[in-house]
Amino acid sequence: MQLIRTALTLALACALAPAFAPSAAALDGKLVHVKIVSANVPGPVDLAIYTPPGYDPKRAEPYPLIVQLHGGGGSSQNMTTMAETLETAIEEGLVPASVSVMPSVGRSFYMDYRDGSQKWETFIVSDLLAHMRAGYAVPKGREGTLITGISMGGMGSLRIALKHPDKFHAVAGMEPGIEPVLAYADIQTRDRFWRNNALFEEIYGKPVDAAYWAANNPATIVTKDPARLKGLGIYLEAGDQDMFFLHHGTEFLHRALFDGGVSHEYRLVKGAEHTGPSIAPRVLDALTFFGRILDPPEWISAPVTAARARIDGMKTAGGYPITPHDPQTLRTE
Repeated sequence: MQLIRTALTLALACALAPAFAPSAAALDGKLVHVKIVSANVPGPVDLAIYTPPGYDPKRAEPYPLIVQLHGGGGSSQNMTTMAETLETAIEEGLVPASVSVMPSVGRSFYMDYRDGSQKWETFIVSDLLAHMRAGYAVPKGREGTLITGISMGGMGSLRIALKHPDKFHAVAGMEPGIEPVLAYADIQTRDRFWRNNALFEEIYGKPVDAAYWAANNPATIVTKDPARLKGLGIYLEAGDQDMFFLHHGTEFLHRALFDGGVSHEYRLVKGAEHTGPSIAPRVLDALTFFGRILDPPEWISAPVTAARARIDGMKTAGGYPITPHDPQTLRTE
């Protein structure tokens, strides 16, 4: 079984690279690597930092900051490919010129370990954000501060944003490594066959602390207090052919958000796998979502508002118990 897990890890790490692998020289912006030391994690931590073409460190209006989290088996070196995709999105007007950073975190799940030995979540929300705000022309608060990731990074970005909606404007979790349950005991073999039990115990306690796991499970976080997520832009996506069955966990989280009345965007990408050629266009879709969060389109126009008023009258006519613009009530009618 350990050989199978090792093979899966290597396959995932290797398969992501051919999906879209430009050279750093292809960038018009600048990509640098720096190391920072933190008391919260083993260090020093390598950061890959991208600045867009024409970046002006003295610009009065801050550039959006996109925190990117790599997948399992990856590192900050993955920023080489992600930076070119971000640059393409900028050139096509899908997202404004942005600064982006990707830290190397190993296979930490971006977690604060149960035993306190490593605190990667704390590193992200404190040390990493502080470093970027001190050295770059990026927002000092949540507005314009975005976070995204793929696979393990999708899990990390969702958990961190859902736990800290006061620090992030929006999150885009791509094919996140999450389970379709609310309790650790309910995880089925299908949804953990590829996970390393020793790693789970290293992070969540030995034996696994079920309460600590639940406190860091995105779906459980949502169901506990969905109202606190109002105002956080949330984007979920997974391929319906995901070899690790991560579309099941993504669908489950979507339902938790929907049932909790939390506005979000969800895509189950037809025919898409966990790796391969589908990744690059899907990253562009996620960046497009960020673009719409940063500069909301005027979809609720005057004619739409007038139509709403007429339809709202129909909802309440005759004493029907339908609250205008309440998707939860409307869904059950």
